[in-house]
Amino acid sequence: MPAQAQLAGHGGPVRAIAVSSDGNSVLSGSFDTAAIRWSLTTESAEQVLRFHSDAVNAVAFLKDGRVATAGADAKIAIWTRGRQRPDRVFEGHAAPVVSLAVSPDGARLASASWDHTVRIWSLDDGSHQVLEGHSQNVNGVVFTPDGRSLVSVGYDRELRIWPLVGGTPNVITLASPLNAVTVAPDGEIATGGADGQLRFLTTEGKESGEMQAGQTPIVALAISADGASVAAAGIGAVAVIDRKARSIARTLVDQSSPVWSVTFLPDNATLLTGGADGKIRRWNARTGEPIGSSSQTTPRDPLAAYAGDHGAEVFRACVACHTLSEKDAQRAGPTLAGLYGRRIASLPGYRFSDALKRMDIVWTPETVSKLFELGPNTYTPGTKMPEQRIGSAEDRRALTDFLGRAASK
Repeated sequence: MPAQAQLAGHGGPVRAIAVSSDGNSVLSGSFDTAAIRWSLTTESAEQVLRFHSDAVNAVAFLKDGRVATAGADAKIAIWTRGRQRPDRVFEGHAAPVVSLAVSPDGARLASASWDHTVRIWSLDDGSHQVLEGHSQNVNGVVFTPDGRSLVSVGYDRELRIWPLVGGTPNVITLASPLNAVTVAPDGEIATGGADGQLRFLTTEGKESGEMQAGQTPIVALAISADGASVAAAGIGAVAVIDRKARSIARTLVDQSSPVWSVTFLPDNATLLTGGADGKIRRWNARTGEPIGSSSQTTPRDPLAAYAGDHGAEVFRACVACHTLSEKDAQRAGPTLAGLYGRRIASLPGYRFSDALKRMDIVWTPETVSKLFELGPNTYTPGTKMPEQRIGSAEDRRALTDFLGRAASK
């Protein structure tokens, strides 16, 4: 029986969600540095897992009932239910770990990191293999259903299919930086990019179709257990896609809580989304309707006062992470109030990466424009900001003008 209320307990955006194979438990990870194990039968948090020193970016249920969490602290923790500390900690990555995948036989765990590597860990003894080749951040990893290959995607626009026994990787370069990847039960690969495009490839890596899932970068992907539907989270909305028809069946929109993560329950009909407000919401994936009366309230549009303003519409992709006022609750990124004239990584009360603290950038209309012309990964390497670019000079100018008006103290 599906739970009928939101799952609320995190103190920051929900970056990752996983569901147990029986559909009774949910594991979530958040920018608040905690992971929470939830019971869907009692609609409550069973345990809060506190170990990581930075955002928990990825979570997974293991075949033996344990769970794995991975964070921006570059560590992977393996937990047994009910224990207050991890059984084992995997260390080796040199930058945030942002994606986890469990092998079909349950013996191995794969991790993708912003150190440009993929690692495959033995869950038995902790030994691991390093897969090198990506030239930029690796954002997603998944095993193929037969367990013979591993698929990874990254900001370098590469999708790599790694054979796990001998051979060299099959490298496919696509048209956009890639943020997420998933694989259907029949082996077809789906990957989402910074351009909002969902691209499909065969098990061998041949492109088999593409479609526009939304107007903002795809930040998370999930596929239903029957392989019929793909959910593509694009920060402000989730497109539920009919995989066979290559068409959007419906779109889920919740303007009060931009989406950071998404997954299906085993029933193929229920979708969970993790929001910037720290809540997990439940949706009927077939109708597009929210489940539970608490999620059916009319959300407040933070940009309602700027209706018709072109700069505000460009900024809409940014409201997932940034507020325009210091009075609003903090989101994943720092507030933009008083942005112009402020040195990068200098806002009190927000934890910036060491890489940003070393940069000599002062935010002005010109530097903000350059950020989106080149992309955050190029202009501010080491940032936690999702990769996105604004190709139109007119749109960049509209955005910087809007920030000058809306984000001034």
